[in-house]
Amino acid sequence: MKWSLEDLSRYHDEPLHLATTFDLNVMMTKRFPEQILAVAPIKVDGYWSFDKGDATIGMHVDTTVTTPSSRSLEPVELQLSFDITESYTNEHSHFDRYDDDEVVFYLEDDELIDLDRILSENIVEQIPLKVLTAAEKAGEALPKGKDWSVITEDQLDQQQHQQVDPRFAKLKNLFPDQDNGK
Repeated sequence: MKWSLEDLSRYHDEPLHLATTFDLNVMMTKRFPEQILAVAPIKVDGYWSFDKGDATIGMHVDTTVTTPSSRSLEPVELQLSFDITESYTNEHSHFDRYDDDEVVFYLEDDELIDLDRILSENIVEQIPLKVLTAAEKAGEALPKGKDWSVITEDQLDQQQHQQVDPRFAKLKNLFPDQDNGK
């Protein structure tokens, strides 16, 4: 679905209600192949409003995304439920109307507002950086191979703390009656 600001200006008295379902699976798996393996139909409920030359969308989004585990690349299903509020203007001077934490986009002349793009980009933003399968969350052993293994940050910190600089290794035996500075 695409609209121009002119199209949305018809809704300055009464907001345009959106209560629909989008199927963006093909588009999103092509556009974001590293992050998205599959997307269930996206349920949207919200409103487009138009005020003083600017269009604002406020909507609630529900969907399920299949994304690779950040550890093993195994598929993981994530339930997503979030809100989107974005404003669109074609006047630079209108940016003063908004707070710094509000999302406002500038539109070039005759540029269209693409709801498919809005949904797809906001869905990708909702995917956490650390995504684990149920087994990985339960503490299943980390992947390893010949001469390599995946370790946690805690394990890395512990290894680095235990390693002694070889140049100082002989100093450890200098005072055998002292146990690590106690």
